[in-house]
Parts: sequence; structure tokens; C-alpha cells
Amino acid sequence: MSAGGDRAWPRPVPVVGDRTSAAERRAEPAGWRFREEDRAALYEIIRARRDIRRFRPDVLDPALLRRVLAAAHQAPSVGLSQPWRFIVVTDAATRDRAAAMADRERLRQAAALEDDAGRRMRDLQLDGVREAPAGIVVCCDRRVEPSGVLGRATFPDADLWSCACAIENLWLAARAEGLGLGWVTLFQPGELAALVGLPSGVETLGWLCIGWPDERPPDPGLERAAWGRRAPLEDLLFFERWPGDPPPPPKSAIRGPTQRLVVEARDESDTLLTPPGSLGVLERAVERLLALGIDATSAAALVLAGADHPVAAQGVSTFDPSVTREVLEAAIAGESLGAAFARAVGLELVVVDAGVAGDPIHGAGLCRPVAPRGDLVSEDAMSRTDAERLVAYGRDLGARLPEPLVALGEVGVANTTVAALLASVLLDLDPELVVGLGAGGDSATLARKLDVVTTARRRLAAERRADPSDPRPLLAAAGGPELAVLAGVVLGAAERGAAIVLDGFATGVAALVAARLEPAAAAHLVAGHRSRERAHRRVLDELGLEPLLDLRLRAGEGVGALLATQLLRTALRARAAAGRVR
Repeated sequence: MSAGGDRAWPRPVPVVGDRTSAAERRAEPAGWRFREEDRAALYEIIRARRDIRRFRPDVLDPALLRRVLAAAHQAPSVGLSQPWRFIVVTDAATRDRAAAMADRERLRQAAALEDDAGRRMRDLQLDGVREAPAGIVVCCDRRVEPSGVLGRATFPDADLWSCACAIENLWLAARAEGLGLGWVTLFQPGELAALVGLPSGVETLGWLCIGWPDERPPDPGLERAAWGRRAPLEDLLFFERWPGDPPPPPKSAIRGPTQRLVVEARDESDTLLTPPGSLGVLERAVERLLALGIDATSAAALVLAGADHPVAAQGVSTFDPSVTREVLEAAIAGESLGAAFARAVGLELVVVDAGVAGDPIHGAGLCRPVAPRGDLVSEDAMSRTDAERLVAYGRDLGARLPEPLVALGEVGVANTTVAALLASVLLDLDPELVVGLGAGGDSATLARKLDVVTTARRRLAAERRADPSDPRPLLAAAGGPELAVLAGVVLGAAERGAAIVLDGFATGVAALVAARLEPAAAAHLVAGHRSRERAHRRVLDELGLEPLLDLRLRAGEGVGALLATQLLRTALRARAAAGRVR
């Protein structure tokens, strides 16, 4: 029933595609399986598949050959690229030339083996190129750049794997039809490619012999010939990670929402009187909140951390450093833009003085660096002890906040320079790709920022402290006391199961630091918006997040996170009141 009424509506069902509902799938998770006899037949076909070398001369029915090739064509392929190409060869002269190539390669490989193994290899029949009535040269068309195929940018050879899946489909279909199939790789790839005229960029995966078998082996041929034995599955099966060194990472106190909660949140979306996925990025963000136990009634808070930065003396900002103090004092008075937005959307405001120059800010939480601070160009901006203490303070704060929804904000003149240095190292990006204008910047300011970040990164590399896998030394070297506190807040809030809504570039970098320390923290993050800082998208991509808003904001102070939080709460309220389907 709908929370907004007592009527259940018919479920909108598309005329094509999956017509089942989450309720049906939940009631019968195994409802998609085939009948028991069909499943048994499939497993028997897999068990009985053999690499056939001896064939009858009987001609293949073209319709039968096309049927098994159609099974190959139904194989899974990366990005639906279908990179396989099949060249069917029946010409006797071509098969003779291919057989001669295979014979030469068999003798070459045998000669490279130890004497007894070489003799045994010569005794084996390893192909049926001459006997089989047809050959199939399986090719992979690799002329499309990997970046142009969904899934190949990270695994460029996935197109070859797709072709291997096609071969397996063909093999199983042939076995089900009673045909024999043998996969022959006793070829120099270039020679086989030339034999069938492959263009540049198309590679061959070998020659398949296909026809009616003149053997019906109960066991694999190489096993019968005592060449080897199939290893037990237990010897090849591992769980969670490869056994032995290196040791597993230390146990983490942070966990993402359980699999059951994630699925239940998605199932709840399926009950809405709207097509699944109709709210796009917002729907995924709301489902993340629901999986974390956050609903329309959940309280929320904004953590606003501020600090000054010695690097401001390098002219990397158009603002006087005194602005940091002024904004934080205005926030405590409830009159800064961030504080006004927090009040407008009903969030509690928590202000942290993480290192504002001068006396501590009255009314703010206090955790500031103790040791002398450097400009990050010639010396570290913080001591390692201070950096770790600030993270610990933030973690304790995040763990003690009662609100299950936490928005992040920051104030700090020159902190986009600090964030750019951290992003450059953590993402291994050239400084030119991460340094942006910041708030109110101009071309001269941008040039100074780029020079500062480039010089600082060069110093860290020379001192062997530019390790992107460990952000702790970087926090000390680059500074950002407020970023250290916010990284800690992410860790503490995530540990207690809260959701964290990020603001702009600086808070994104703080979250990236947290995720490098505790990867499961990323499951608790929501990207509030994408700012005008050029590297912000790259930071969000690294965290696996899509922003809810893209308003080209530069306000800082958590304004973007607050707007996104209001959007999330509105969506949660609307979902609670929306009609449900039968």
C-alpha cells in the first residue's frame, strides 16, 4: 500500500524486456532456472566435450554448420562488440597448406622439449586439419580502439576473451549435435593470418576442425595418452584472495551496507508507481541512503572545518588570509552563506577551527597544528604528528555526531592549492590537469598556483614521499589541516553507518584521502555537486561517484552539499508519499 493513500496501482510494465517485478524475483529467486532434465543435459554436454582429432569424410549439412555457428555468435562479448569473425574453409588446397603449417610447428615444438617428451609429442595426433571436412579460422577484429568499447579501456584483451567464449559456445553446440571439434593452435599466427588473407588489426585464435568424429573418446585425449591429468578443482579454488604473500590488509572497522540491504533498497524502488531508474542519478543516491537506514525523518548536520595556509603567502589566492577567520566567525554567528543555507534546510551546524591564524575561534571545536608550519614548497606544511592528530580528531567527531546524514564544508584561503597538490599525487596526474582558478582567481594567480604545485610535487618525489597508496605522509607534506579533519569525519561517520554528502573539490579530496585509508568508506559517500575546479570530476570518478548537481558553484562552506542534502531529503519524502504498485 502507498504511504500516501490506501490504493495499490497496477505496475507499469514495458511491452518489451523483463516483465517481472522485484516482488516476484524476491519470492522465487531461482525462478529463472531451466527444468531439472535440461540442466542435467547441459552439465552432461559440458562433461562430455572433447578435443577431437580424427574425423569421418562425410560432408557437413550447411544448415547444421550454420546452427552451431549461430550458437557461437550468441556468446557474451565485451561491450556487445561481437569482435569474432569466422572463416569457414572447405577448399582442399587451403586445408593442405594449413596441415603442412601445423606439421612443421608440431615438429618445432617437439624439438624444443626434453628428448622423451619430444618423442611422445611426435607420437600424438594433435590435429585433424586434413581429415575434417571443414575448418573454421576464428578471428578477432581488434581494429576498434579499446577506449571505444565499453569494458576494454581497463582490460584491452577482453575482445580476445569474448572470442574464446564464442569458441566454447561453438564447441558445446557441436558436442550436443554429435559433431566433433578440435582446436588447433599449432600455427605461427602470422602464417595462418596470411593463409586466409587477414587484414592488419585482425588476429587469429587458431583453426577449428569440425566434422563427424571418427572417435568417441570417453576421456580427454591427452589424459588417455598419459600426457597429463585434470587437476582437482580443490587445488585451483581459492577464496577472497590468492593464498600466501603478500599478507591481507588489516581488518577495517568500516563496512558498506550489507548485500541484503542494498538489494532491499533497490526492491523498494521497484514498488514505486514509476518505471525503475526514472530518477536517474538521484534514484541511485536515494537507494544508497535507504540501504544505510536513512529516511525522510533522519536528522542531518553540516560539519564546517576551516584553517589558514602558509602557502597563501606565495600569491596563490586573490583573497587575504583574514577571510578564513571572518567566514568562520560569521558561520558561528549564523550569518555566513553556509550557515544561512544550513538553517534554511534544517541542518545542525558544527564548526571546527582546524588551524586559523591567531587566537582560537570562540564557539568552534578546536584542533589545530602545534608544530611550526611550512609553505609546502620548501618544507612540509604540517608535522606528521599534527596530521595524524587532526585526522583522529575528525574521526572521533564523526563517530560522535548523532545525525545519520552528514554534509561536509570547508573554509580556507588557498586550500584549493593544497587540494590540487594532494589530487596530483593521489591520482598521479600532471599538475596542469589539476590546478584550477579557485575562487576569484585570474591568469596570474593560476600561473603561481601551477608553479607552487609543480615545485612541491617535485620536492615530494625527490624525498620519496609521493606514494599515492599512502596518503598519510602527503597530508603532512601538503597541509590542509581542515582537509585532515574532514577526512577523519568521513571515517568516523562511515564507521557508525552514516551517509556523507560531499561539497566541492576540497571536500572531495578529503574523502579521497579517507577512502585510501579505508576503502569501504566510499560506500557511504554521495557527491553533492560538481564544482568549477577542473580536477573535481577526476576526484569524483576515482571515488566512483556521480554528482547530483552541476551548478558551477564556487561558494565553498558546504553550500553545494547543503543543496544536495535538501534534494535528497525531498526525494525521500516524495518516495514515502508516492503510490505503490500491486
